[in-house]
Amino acid sequence: MAGNLIRKVHHVAYRCKDAKQTVEWYGKYLKMDFILAIAEDAVPSTGEADPYMHVFLDAGGGNILAFFELPTRPEMGRDPNTPAWTQHLALEVGSMEEMLATKARLEADGIEVVGPTDHALFQSIYFFDPSGHRLELAFNTGTPEMLKRLDEVKWDMINEWAVTRKAPQHARWMHDGSYKHWGRS
Repeated sequence: MAGNLIRKVHHVAYRCKDAKQTVEWYGKYLKMDFILAIAEDAVPSTGEADPYMHVFLDAGGGNILAFFELPTRPEMGRDPNTPAWTQHLALEVGSMEEMLATKARLEADGIEVVGPTDHALFQSIYFFDPSGHRLELAFNTGTPEMLKRLDEVKWDMINEWAVTRKAPQHARWMHDGSYKHWGRS
């Protein structure tokens, strides 16, 4: 078997507190169209009695973001051992202007937004949806040279990390800003 087994992500599913609120929120702030709702009283894969509403949103480019509302289950939480900044869904936008306009819409409605944050390869903003999921909007700013440099050190970095569990410095340029001076005399 040659090449990748996976063709694309079919959908990513999360739990939500309120399916209708989630559909409306993602439509308002991220312009995602509501494309499908499925509701059952039993889980098709296990047969377990557990009523749910499963909603699907168009995340662009053939990508689908889905949510389950589970009204009979205890209130959703998060892993107390994982920092809030770690688990997140990063979504790509087409321009810095779109990202900043979304930031302004969110902040106008009292939603706290962190950023833009410069990651060298992309600029990002971060915020939480009504169910507490951390979202990132990212606009790509990387160059072929940056990607080449990262590709050249990826195995050295992962191998060093596997031994030391300390951040390798092979790509320090990404966050120290030195990449901004490449190509200048």
